[in-house]
Amino acid sequence: MRPPCGQLPRPPLSTWQHGGVTSATHSTLFPQVPDSADAVLDGLDPEQREVAVALQGPVCVLAGAGTGKTRAITHRIAYGVRAGILQPSSVLAVTFTNRAAGEMRGRLRELGAGGVQARTFHSAALRQLQYFWPKAVGGDLPRLLERKVQLVAEAAARCRIRLDRNELRDVTSEIEWAKVTQTVPADYPAVVAKSQRDAPRDPAEISQVYAMYEQLKRDRTVIDFEDVLLLTVGILQDRHDIADHVRRQYQHFVVDEYQDVSPLQQRLLDLWLGDRDNLCVVGDASQTIYSFTGATPDHLLNFRTRHPGATVVKLVRDYRSTPQVVHLANGLLSQARGRAAEHRLELVSQRESGPDPAYLEYADEPAEAEGTARRIRDLIAAGVPAGEIAVLYRVNSQSEVYEQALADVGVPYQLRGAERFFERPEVREAGVALRGAARAGGNDSLLDDAEGLPSEVRAVLSTKGWTSEPPTGSGAVRDRWESLAALVRLAEDFEQARPGATLSDLVAELDERAAAQHAPTVQGVTLASLHSAKGLEWDAVFLVGLTEGMMPITYAKTDEQVEEERRLLYVGVTRARFHLSLSWSLARSPGGRAGRRPSRFLNGLRPGSAALGGRATAGGSGGIERPAAARRRRRGPALCRVCGKTLTDAGEMKLMRCDDCPSDMDEALYERLRDWRAAQAQEIGQPAYCVFTDKTLMAIAEAVPGSEGELAGISGVGARKLGRFGAAVLDICAGGDGVEEPGAADEEM
Repeated sequence: MRPPCGQLPRPPLSTWQHGGVTSATHSTLFPQVPDSADAVLDGLDPEQREVAVALQGPVCVLAGAGTGKTRAITHRIAYGVRAGILQPSSVLAVTFTNRAAGEMRGRLRELGAGGVQARTFHSAALRQLQYFWPKAVGGDLPRLLERKVQLVAEAAARCRIRLDRNELRDVTSEIEWAKVTQTVPADYPAVVAKSQRDAPRDPAEISQVYAMYEQLKRDRTVIDFEDVLLLTVGILQDRHDIADHVRRQYQHFVVDEYQDVSPLQQRLLDLWLGDRDNLCVVGDASQTIYSFTGATPDHLLNFRTRHPGATVVKLVRDYRSTPQVVHLANGLLSQARGRAAEHRLELVSQRESGPDPAYLEYADEPAEAEGTARRIRDLIAAGVPAGEIAVLYRVNSQSEVYEQALADVGVPYQLRGAERFFERPEVREAGVALRGAARAGGNDSLLDDAEGLPSEVRAVLSTKGWTSEPPTGSGAVRDRWESLAALVRLAEDFEQARPGATLSDLVAELDERAAAQHAPTVQGVTLASLHSAKGLEWDAVFLVGLTEGMMPITYAKTDEQVEEERRLLYVGVTRARFHLSLSWSLARSPGGRAGRRPSRFLNGLRPGSAALGGRATAGGSGGIERPAAARRRRRGPALCRVCGKTLTDAGEMKLMRCDDCPSDMDEALYERLRDWRAAQAQEIGQPAYCVFTDKTLMAIAEAVPGSEGELAGISGVGARKLGRFGAAVLDICAGGDGVEEPGAADEEM
């Protein structure tokens, strides 16, 4: 088909190669600011460019995972600003996390479009509420309640309803859901029944707690985060003069992750817009994974109905993942059902070929964690940075066994959700030191022998704990070093991008990045839930615990709930750039009944399996690796040595007794072991649990082993730790102090 007159033909998806197009993910850390509006468009692929130049009227961007959606919309804003079509102060870009908003601000600054407001819904609403409250209501804005759990607990107690810790968390989440779906306490039971929502308690009881919670807030003049949106909506609805003020300020709106918008957020967006249609939304219905919080893809899927003349652009060129990863992701969605599945995007990888996804079956969860840790250690040894590896699981409680397994093989890790980079104490201290050195200039003796910016930074940070070689293991010492090392790498990249840059230039750059929360990467394997991994990516991803009951989760009952679990796995798969591993275990604990089955979502995708009603995939079962340990571990169930009950908790299995059964532990021996462990941890620069966990020390103090064989039989004492610490532990058990004789081998952990 010939293109319309005056338009260049668009290359087909299957033949579009990078050429002059910059990757959507691996951009230069310090790119040069484009020298013109047209230069902003350089490096965009045809669909991204189509998004960037569509500056008028409603625009809907359907963007698959890894297709450069943030790149497209930031270039769109920057192009409009640089071309003089958009005023920076008139643009409001909203997204769902502070990290995403910070990344957007950072990219806009690099494109020469500073001054554009990029915020979360809550942040934007809170600013407006603080500004307009004195005029709309009078007095000071009520204090913001940072954590509502304690007040919910008090509300439940006043209603004479007992909630344990887990129930309290669930009821708190349920109240949040009710508020973002604009459900008042009296209507809650009926709304739950109509929506077939699985309430964590009797809906009538939750309604009582919800009503009392709202009463307590009124009595104490406090508001919660959901109130920020509700009150802003109320003011904009009731006060047309204030609504007009906001609409004069903001003429153009961009909404990222539009599939996650709640009814309350959509109502606020409608009030911001008024009768205008300068709105650009970006989303992917196949990445809707937050419906439990009130998010719904309906607003995205109905956008063209509400805005019949909207420009619609689909981004399907995947710059993130290899064809093998993309093929698996597409295969997952090909089996999906429901309305979101009808609008799925078929991704087309733009990367070179990579390894096939690995499917691994283990005998039990500890074996799965140990096998995963060994594979990660091997990847790091092969050159994959630890910070480019992630272990993703369905629920946070799965992390502990992987934390221990990684610590056992000496691999550093970080739990997703830690404090922001620039808020870490060591980073703040480093900033103060760098700023002082920049002010002193040539008068700072630290810089006497330093030549070039990176050398100066290394010299300054060496006083704060940075060394040329990292400390061994993980823990607080390693975390501090990694933060400082990230600043050193940043200085190296900055000097390369800005030859001749001074320490003062770097300090100014750090200040701007801190303001934008645009942090450099800290090295360490990421442990994260699938939900918290949304929006992130790594070179290597390990998806673990993929069994029926965990994926989909047991409480996913309805068809739509099961489909959301499928989408959650899809999000996990599409986090991987190159290496992808999918694993499951047949039993929870060693010796347990091997009755688990791999997730149904892998049917028809993993070798030897068949889709529902279909044939087995090519390749046979040989494509699934069953480690030797998984094949031979068939011990009997672990029984409590006091009462004989079957043990399932990992900590209880270490002690070989129930937590509440009587202990015959030698308290004095336990204290000596703890003192010895603290000294060992300090000597090797690792947290204490990397030597032995508390439970393992308790098990040793109860068993009082007299030989290597007896010590090796205690859970948590593997061959490596037996070789490194066995002699000292046995010496302490025999009444010694555990100090090695002079000349004894000092083996590496």
